[in-house]
Amino acid sequence: MPKPAQYRTGSIIYFQGDPAEKIFILQTGKVNLGYQDIESGAEVRDAVQPGEFFGVKSALGRYTREENAVALTDATVMVFTVPEFEAVAMANSRIIMKMLKVFSNQMRRVHKQVSKVMAKDEQEPADGLFQVGEFYLKNKRYAQAKHVFSRYLTFYPSGKNAIQASKNLEIAEASLTRYGDGKSAGAGGPSLSASLDSGETSKAFSAAVSLVSQGKYQDAFMAFKKIVDANASPDWTAKASFEIGRCMFLLEKHEECIKYYTNMLTKHPKHPDLKETMYIMGQCNEKIGRTDQAAAFYKKILSLGGAADDTAIIKAKRALSLLGAQGA
Repeated sequence: MPKPAQYRTGSIIYFQGDPAEKIFILQTGKVNLGYQDIESGAEVRDAVQPGEFFGVKSALGRYTREENAVALTDATVMVFTVPEFEAVAMANSRIIMKMLKVFSNQMRRVHKQVSKVMAKDEQEPADGLFQVGEFYLKNKRYAQAKHVFSRYLTFYPSGKNAIQASKNLEIAEASLTRYGDGKSAGAGGPSLSASLDSGETSKAFSAAVSLVSQGKYQDAFMAFKKIVDANASPDWTAKASFEIGRCMFLLEKHEECIKYYTNMLTKHPKHPDLKETMYIMGQCNEKIGRTDQAAAFYKKILSLGGAADDTAIIKAKRALSLLGAQGA
């Protein structure tokens, strides 16, 4: 059965990025939902009125919270689990209609904001799409960012933001794989002892990924190296080994990166990041002028096959297309 909960003025009901396991209906008081405008990045606040529900979309969709929910006054809130809310909604068509109305209004608002971004006279469609991707990446909505940057590279492989879109796509995909959508790693990160348990390694790895996203590549390199040296588990060691090479590439140590990855793949020919490794090796060869070797790596990625939205496939196709254009 749903249970009432009391919140004092200024209390946080949930934060953006929190797991979404509950649905709320405001009985008394005032609650505000705060989120960022997709166009300007400014904070937007929506007031929840008594009798209205909130937190539904993320709970039913099983993704993290998209906004902060704050009690503006002392408030009484009914708290439902997802099964409890579904049972109540199925028995009451008015709740379903109200839910559809709320979702419809939200979708119209998002559509209007995206349309404004895309339709600015001084802005090309490609620029608008890129900016939407950057908005999602900035707000740690990695699944959406991955989708947008993938579409950008598909439609505008030679666009002026293609290089940055490719880098952002890597960050979004790595972040999504490493610690899920809507989550973030701390800037500092824990220290590593000679041996680590799984929980400590996970936190240390997330912190190292965060250092990469901040452009602190040398610090990230050292953090990943500590994880490899600790050798806590084969999975974490494999992931950190790949990231060490990526840091070398980002530090523009292209020859060293090729040698490092060659050694890594010799020892682990079925490495879980095989395609991404070969893509970076191709990029390194491009940087030092060995375009034939670069093309060979990209073609090898394509020969391995994969889904249409496979990041490595998308990037390899784009890289081959650019090499062809340069040679024409």
